[in-house]
Amino acid sequence: MSIFGKIRDAIFGHAKAQQQAPQSAQAQHPAMPQMGSAPAQPAPAQPQQQPAPQQPVDVEAVLSDIAAHKGQQLNWQSSIVDLMKLLDLDPSLENRKELATELGYQGEKNGSAEMNIWLHRRVMEELEKNGGKVPASLKA
Repeated sequence: MSIFGKIRDAIFGHAKAQQQAPQSAQAQHPAMPQMGSAPAQPAPAQPQQQPAPQQPVDVEAVLSDIAAHKGQQLNWQSSIVDLMKLLDLDPSLENRKELATELGYQGEKNGSAEMNIWLHRRVMEELEKNGGKVPASLKA
C-alpha cells in the first residue's frame, strides 16, 4: 500500500470507527418493553435501508481526537513528520521520499524543510480530494 494510502486509511478508518461506536452502543440497549402491556407483535418486515450518503471526514477533528489520546505533543498541523508519528507511521526519510514520489514532488528529495512543507500541504489537499473536510489552516 502507498504511504499516502496508509495516511488516508488511518484518518478515514478512525473516523469510521468513531461513527460506528455510538450506533453499536444504541443497538445493544433496545428500549425495555413495558410491564402489563399487550404481548409484542412481530415487527413488520422492513425494507433494507440504504446506507446514508458518505459524509466528508472532518480531518482536523479526527487528528485532534487522535492527538488527545497520545501521550506526546506533536505539531501535526504543519509537520509531515509529526503527522506521520501521530498516525503511527514511520516518518523516516525513505518513507517521506516515497511519499514525495507518489504525490509528484519535483524538487530534491533530501528531507529539506521545503520538501516537508510541500508534503504536508499536498497530503492535506489529497485528503480533501478523497472525501476529507480540511480547513484552510491545514493547507497553508
